[in-house]
Amino acid sequence: MKDAMNITVLLGGVSAERDVSLSSGLRVAVGLRERGHVVTCLDPVDGVLSRETESRLLASGVGSAPPSLEALAGLGRASLSPALALDDRVTSADCVFIALHGGQGEDGTVQALLDMAGVCYTGSGHLASALAMDKHLTKVVLRAAGVSTADWIMAPSPEAGSVDAAEVGDALGWPVIVKPSKQGSTVGLSIVREPSELAPAVKEAFRFDDEVMIERFVPGRELTVGILGDQVLPTIEIVPVKELYDYECKYTPGMANEFVAELSPEIQELLADQARRAFSALKLRGYARIDFRLDPFGQPWCLEANTLPGMTPTSLIPQAAKAADILFPELCERIVRLARR
Repeated sequence: MKDAMNITVLLGGVSAERDVSLSSGLRVAVGLRERGHVVTCLDPVDGVLSRETESRLLASGVGSAPPSLEALAGLGRASLSPALALDDRVTSADCVFIALHGGQGEDGTVQALLDMAGVCYTGSGHLASALAMDKHLTKVVLRAAGVSTADWIMAPSPEAGSVDAAEVGDALGWPVIVKPSKQGSTVGLSIVREPSELAPAVKEAFRFDDEVMIERFVPGRELTVGILGDQVLPTIEIVPVKELYDYECKYTPGMANEFVAELSPEIQELLADQARRAFSALKLRGYARIDFRLDPFGQPWCLEANTLPGMTPTSLIPQAAKAADILFPELCERIVRLARR
């Protein structure tokens, strides 16, 4: 293949989403090799993975079962070394495909290291990655750009005192959503229906982050819109077995049903417009996934943007791409070519 590229896939790490990242990265490697590219899988923790190790991990179904929340609460250590950006398998690559999820792989840290080393990489830059990881700042930017997002307040830190349930009720009503402000995979998320449940939910969210958001609950349908370059992919609807698409539903097989959403042309265009606005306002690039709730009146409310969406067999971006007649190996290659462009 005359335009074959030398691509290094970064995967694994020690974030809450390590196993999902391994699953994403290994699948990306297989897809890119099918397109004729030379691929090296590099875990910032364990180094280069041999093809035998890749095969063993794929056969084991890594990423198909979620780690416990107790295990996740202890994953606070650094997952990257500055030396990573100087590794010759990184600096000599035509492109680095970032398949890391959460933590320093998605918060702009690895992107800044690669920028300083002058390395081409997939997805958004360091500023956009950091901004989108912070749900509070994301909502500030979205609202300024005309993207609808539910009202919210930030909980006081544990050192500053307890959260005032009466104040929350007056500002947001009940129920509310409580979640860490800078975590992925809905880790630490709770729905709070009455004042007495608020303090325990905030305490639980603080186990995973130093900032906690309390957000007005939006009833309705869970939707996600993928963007690939200039293309808005078909909207995917998620129907969890529980009321919320939480950590358990996201990573436990059979806990959620996902399919191409049936929407009126008007709502579909509104969602596409809101997704494009969010993508532009947050300075995202390459590809991303924008999550929404669609209320019973047909109004979409943006929840967050995912700068490095999952690429596992059950992930939403591959499902949306398939609905647009883009098979997985082509999707991976297009993401790389967007980065190279």
